[in-house]
Amino acid sequence: METRTIDTAKDWLTRSDEIIAGGTITKEEALALLQAPDSEMLLILQGAYNIRKHYYGNKVKLNMIINAKSGLCPEDCGYCSQSIVSTAPIEKYPLLEKDTLVKGAQKAKDLKAGTYCIVMSGRRPTDSEVDNVVEAIREIKAENPLKICACLGLITPEQAKRLKEAGADRFNHNLNTAESHHAQITTTHSYQDRVNTVNTVKEAGMSPCSGVIIGMGESDEEIVDMALALHELDADSIPVNFLNAIPGTPLEHSKQLDPRKCLKVLALFRYINPTKEIRISGGREVNLRSLQPMGLYAANSIFIGDYLTTDGQKTSLDHQMIEDLGFEIEECAL
Repeated sequence: METRTIDTAKDWLTRSDEIIAGGTITKEEALALLQAPDSEMLLILQGAYNIRKHYYGNKVKLNMIINAKSGLCPEDCGYCSQSIVSTAPIEKYPLLEKDTLVKGAQKAKDLKAGTYCIVMSGRRPTDSEVDNVVEAIREIKAENPLKICACLGLITPEQAKRLKEAGADRFNHNLNTAESHHAQITTTHSYQDRVNTVNTVKEAGMSPCSGVIIGMGESDEEIVDMALALHELDADSIPVNFLNAIPGTPLEHSKQLDPRKCLKVLALFRYINPTKEIRISGGREVNLRSLQPMGLYAANSIFIGDYLTTDGQKTSLDHQMIEDLGFEIEECAL
């Protein structure tokens, strides 16, 4: 498809039809979308919704996190309250017992989540930690139809194979930012380390989940690069986080995001990754604020409950938000 720029607002609807038919959006168009005036925002979202509805209807997937291991991390990621450079007053503890992980899965199911995410802090898991997670996954799968997503850091091919054999459906490892911006966010691992981990997950047969954090000083061009990189990686699930600047972290004084810009970012990820699960993730409450419901016209998934070290919106409000939109929760099949 030839390179061109968007000249009129009505072209966003035309482009959505072309994308549904198999077309792609160019880098120039993607940048134009992010930088479009707010007067075009509703048409941009209408186009994103056309794509979302084509592939997912009005279903909303719910995901719930358990912070299975908190703090104690040797990495220096500037956004993270659990990193070695953070002074944020968070709870720190080793990997939770298997029974606690299993109980968390039942809570996820009770809250109508379809995916239960077991998340550990740290650079990489030990084999004994993987043993504990594997045992928990096996027990959960024997009792519960939930999808299980593990997020354990830089895993080896053998560890990935064991998680897959235990029943893990998905593994999350975010790119977090653009390759060109990576060194501004962390120095204790490389961008390629993250790409390699996603590929390890794919080779093991698990569904790859990889996303980003918006609001860490990246340029609009780098936001476009993030969306394109995830398209190239063929990530099945893409969590789009918006920085919640936590006091005590290097990024605590980051500029607050504009909720309208956040909506354009979500639309951008839908236009570039039309068939994928786009999830509004950490920081949605403090960045999208009163515009949270509008995000679901582009995204088809959200996290419910609390995040790793920050509070989320009450789940009852999320359920109500989905109902008020006329959308429907996609619960796990029995």
